[in-house]
Amino acid sequence: MPQSPGTRRRSSAPRSKQRSQQGRGGGRRREPRRESLPRGTHETPGYLDSDEHSLPPLPAEPKGPGMARRALTNNVTITLVAALALAGGVVFLDFEGIGSKLGLGSDKPPVGVPSDVSANDMLAMAQSSDMDPIAADAVAAAKKRAYEKEQKELKALKEKAKRDAKARAKLKAEQERERLAKMNPSSAQNQAYGKKMSAAKGWGDCWPSLKTLWEHESGWNERATNPSSGAYGIPQALPGSKLASEGADWRTSSPTQIAWGLGYIKARYKDPCGAWSWWQAHNWY
Repeated sequence: MPQSPGTRRRSSAPRSKQRSQQGRGGGRRREPRRESLPRGTHETPGYLDSDEHSLPPLPAEPKGPGMARRALTNNVTITLVAALALAGGVVFLDFEGIGSKLGLGSDKPPVGVPSDVSANDMLAMAQSSDMDPIAADAVAAAKKRAYEKEQKELKALKEKAKRDAKARAKLKAEQERERLAKMNPSSAQNQAYGKKMSAAKGWGDCWPSLKTLWEHESGWNERATNPSSGAYGIPQALPGSKLASEGADWRTSSPTQIAWGLGYIKARYKDPCGAWSWWQAHNWY
C-alpha cells in the first residue's frame, strides 16, 4: 500500500537487523558520522533522524572577559584610542616647543633654524645673494650720506661746546671786573692788578717803567679824566669809549682798563719799557 502524503514511517526493523548482522559477522563496527550541530542547538538522540522536533536556542553567554576582549577589539574603540594618543602627542610636542623657546634646558635648535645646512645649500644661498651693482651703489650712497650727516652734527656740537665755554669764560671775567669795580679799589690795589697782568704778558722786568708811566698819566685812578682832551681811566684812553672794546664795565673796572692799556702799549711800543722811553722824550705816549 503506498504511503499517503504527510505520513512517514520509521522502519526500525531493518536497521536493527543490519546491526545484528554486523555483530554476528565480527567486523569492526563503524561509528555513524556525526555532523556538526548548528549554533544554538543541543546534541540529542534522534536529532539526525528527525526533522519534526526543533530544540530551543541556547541561553546568551554570560558577560565576562570575553565581552571585555570584544570591546577592546571593536573598531570604534580602536579609533577612539588612536585619536586620544594623537592628541596627547600634539600637546606634548607643543609644551616641548614652548619650553625650548623659554630656554628650559632643551638641546634642540629653535624652531625655524636649520640644524644642518649642507655645502650645496650654502653655495646656493651664497649665489642667490648677489646684489645688482646699481642697488649696491644706492646702499653705499645712503651710508655715505648718513656718515657725513653724523660728522657734521658732531662738528656742530663741538663748535657749540667751544662757544659755550668761551661765553662762560667771558661772563666769568665780566663778573670779576664788576666785583672789583664795586670794591672801588685804591691806587695801590690798581697797581697790584697792573703788576700781575703785566707779568702775565712776560713783562715782569718792565714793571717799574709801567708803574711810573701810569703814575704820570692818571695816578692809577680808574676814574681819572683829562678835562682838556677827554682822555679817561688809568691808561688815559682817548676817547675813553675805546676802553669798551675790553668790556662794558670800562668806566669802573680797573682790570678792564689795564687790559686795554697793555694791548695799546704792545701794539705801538712793544712793551712798557719802550712806552716809558717814548714818554720821557715827548711827554705823551
